[in-house]
Amino acid sequence: MTIRHLLFDADGVIQVIPGGWRAAVAPYLGDRAEEFLRRVWHDELPAMRGDGDFLTGLAAALVEYGVPDPAEDVFEAVWHNIERVEESFALIEALRRMGYGIHLGSNQERRRASFMKTALGYDRLFDTSSYSCDLGVAKPEPDFFIQAARRIPAPAASILFIDDLPANVDGARSAGLNAETWDVGQGHPRLVELLERHGVSAPTG
Repeated sequence: MTIRHLLFDADGVIQVIPGGWRAAVAPYLGDRAEEFLRRVWHDELPAMRGDGDFLTGLAAALVEYGVPDPAEDVFEAVWHNIERVEESFALIEALRRMGYGIHLGSNQERRRASFMKTALGYDRLFDTSSYSCDLGVAKPEPDFFIQAARRIPAPAASILFIDDLPANVDGARSAGLNAETWDVGQGHPRLVELLERHGVSAPTG
């Protein structure tokens, strides 16, 4: 089936944390930044499915690690520290002008999802948005992709999904979507190659 819709992941594909997550957390945690991130990301999993408030768990983790800053301040400084990848968006807009449907599929808890929808303007930039906290299911679970396809709405086989994590790509494929692994570190010429592999003529200029 011909690809008519592109479904993009967020972090690592259309947006990044400047310097990376560890650098963003380091001012608060120092050399324990990576350990702290593993802890809070594990605690974030229920919130990504829309269950509970991530800020509660973040506050508890900050107390445990001896960080006196309010959880709201740390959350804003780190989780809202998002930089759009303008080359990704330029390609997305070119694909839209060519008639492709452009969609977002991302694992996010409610607060960060709200920031992306409004402050970053993603609700205006994408035809549909599938956030895990709204769907009640997170990637790489196949049901995430089944629900995303229903939202578009389109047959799964007409959708190409781009994500930086192989597990999520595998989940999409198991749900019947076409999918490829890509992140900004590979460069956009590589993304164009992957799109063309699926018959998506992507402009290079």
